[in-house]
Amino acid sequence: MTAIAADAPLRTRLGVAVVPLLALAVFINYVDRGNLATAGPLIKDELHLSAAQFGLIVSAFFWSYTPGQLLAGWMADRVNPYRTLALGVAVWSLATVASGLVTGFAALIGLRILLGLGETAVFPCAGQVIGGNLPEHQRGAANGLVGMGTALGPAFGTFVGGLVMAKYGWRPAFLMFGSASLLWLVPWALAARGAPRPTPTRDQAAPSFGAICRRREAWGAGLGHFANNYAFYFVITWLPVYLVKARGYSMAEMATTGGLIYITYAASSFSMGWLADRLIAAGRSVTTVRKTWAAAGLVLVAAALVIGAAGDAQTSLIALYFAAWGFGIVGPTMYSIGQTLAGPHAGGKWIGFQNGLGNIAGIVGPVITGVLVDRTGGFGAAFAVSAGIALVGVFGWLAMIPKVAPIDWAPYRGS
Repeated sequence: MTAIAADAPLRTRLGVAVVPLLALAVFINYVDRGNLATAGPLIKDELHLSAAQFGLIVSAFFWSYTPGQLLAGWMADRVNPYRTLALGVAVWSLATVASGLVTGFAALIGLRILLGLGETAVFPCAGQVIGGNLPEHQRGAANGLVGMGTALGPAFGTFVGGLVMAKYGWRPAFLMFGSASLLWLVPWALAARGAPRPTPTRDQAAPSFGAICRRREAWGAGLGHFANNYAFYFVITWLPVYLVKARGYSMAEMATTGGLIYITYAASSFSMGWLADRLIAAGRSVTTVRKTWAAAGLVLVAAALVIGAAGDAQTSLIALYFAAWGFGIVGPTMYSIGQTLAGPHAGGKWIGFQNGLGNIAGIVGPVITGVLVDRTGGFGAAFAVSAGIALVGVFGWLAMIPKVAPIDWAPYRGS
């Protein structure tokens, strides 16, 4: 027997600034984590790194980011999502500043680990705030707005960061972006003062991670999240190097092209999240809408990457725009599904668990891609592997999640 409960009406409402500030935090998050990818061609040359070594540095971020999701999820549910997020932003901003000062391979890896630890806070905290305060028919647009940060952050970082790096070098860009990130703490402190903090009763308390692990839906969401992330991190991590080294773009041309690809993702994220909400508000099944969006987005990503691997330079570039649109469909959807399944008081832990599984892709993906590029001398095999993994995610969303509705955690109390 499945344990599904009716979605109780939410009694709290967020201030108008909270969701935009969450989106801004994600934007900053992706600017700061993506600086390394944008600077990749310059750092590889300065530090004399192979593709495999560069992939190892990229992967180091996820050594702390992935397991740290569980701690951040617990803090979001049990302590305070607003303070947890503020602490995370402070840590990752300082790590970004320090990265612009290092001269050694080992120090850069250490700071990427610290950066990952700080950035663990953003998605579990956003999951708890949105899932605990917004009704189902508003979560798609809210997650879509937050999802725009995952696109506009790399767009800004690739375009502006790329131009700054082309003119001044990569170190000033790290110093500038890290310092600017700290300014976000000021409006967040003001918005958090009046933000609602639902207090669950004993019967509504968040389930344990053990209880979450016993749900097939959690593993299905984690598999779907992993598949999307593997393909997305392939693009976000290797796009600058691919455009410069494989397609002969200059740093300035790479910055412009890469920025436009990410803007396409941003447009898809909000518009498709909004459209899903409108369909649900009009009476369409939550399960049908959310699962269709997740599966269709991954199929589009996979098809685009296959075409990108096989096509010429122009075809490959067009395919990347279609992949970006697919990422925009999946991004807000996978968080909306997780928030709904978790219920209003378990969003932090659930998203922490789901995002933790999903970001294993960040540990293995960059390294696998680096090895494939070194051994084959090109990016074709890496494109094909990313496409295949994207298709595996369709199984997670469609077959492992029977219904997108809040899980009844009562049978798991005390276990």
